[in-house]
Order: sequence, then structure tokens, then C-alpha cells
Amino acid sequence: MDDIDRQLIALLRDNARTSIASLAKSLRVARGTVQNRLARLQAAGTIVGYTVRLRPQVEEQRIRALMTIAVEGNRTDAVIRALRGDPAVSALFSTNGRWDVVAELRAESLEVFDRVLGRIRLIPGISNTETSLLLSVHKL
Repeated sequence: MDDIDRQLIALLRDNARTSIASLAKSLRVARGTVQNRLARLQAAGTIVGYTVRLRPQVEEQRIRALMTIAVEGNRTDAVIRALRGDPAVSALFSTNGRWDVVAELRAESLEVFDRVLGRIRLIPGISNTETSLLLSVHKL
């Protein structure tokens, strides 16, 4: 991946619906170059999809939180498999340091959120968790 690929990805992160012609103009390359680079990045698995970002106010009734999770021994793979199957888990990250896994959680209400926390804490292999509610979004 070179600087043009990185610039292309940055432009797509800002607006994935930008036309090939606009991307080519911004990058000062031919449209064919942009198309070829996009095809190559997709084939290599660098770009795996395009998505829609919503304003935080659109989902204002949803409770969002980050849960940091400590895992016992070598049970990280099993814990991640269990978390992947939970509909309240919207993203999972493995980390280093004190916590082994960070999970982004979503729920419709505090009551539902309470049940989600209880369910996750019962997963075999989880030794400790800490959860922080997300209050405001300052950058997406």
C-alpha cells in the first residue's frame, strides 16, 4: 500500500459514496487508476465493505457502553466466540495490558442493559469486567 492508496482510503472513510471521478480529481490520477486501486484493495481484503454512519441523535434511545474484560488463562478464543453470538455486542477488540477484550455493547433500555451485563458476566472464562457508559460522541 502506498500514499495514493492511503489517501484513497481516507477519502472513502470520509464519504464512501464519493464518485470515482471525484476521487480521481482529488487524488490527481486517472479514473482507471482509482478503479484499479479499489479493485486491488478489495481483492486483497483491505477494503471489506462500505457502510452507513448515523448521527448519534438517530439512536438516542439506545444505551451504549464499553466493557473491558479479563479472561482466565487461554480461554480468550472461547470467550470471543461466546461474545460474537450475543446480539447486544456490536464490536469486539482484543487488547494487551490489563484487559484482554473490549466489547462495545448496545441495549434499548437500562433494564435490558442490566440483563446484558448479567448474561455476559456468566460466560465461562471471564474473570473480571469493567463497564463504562458512553455519554457523548465527539468524533465518528
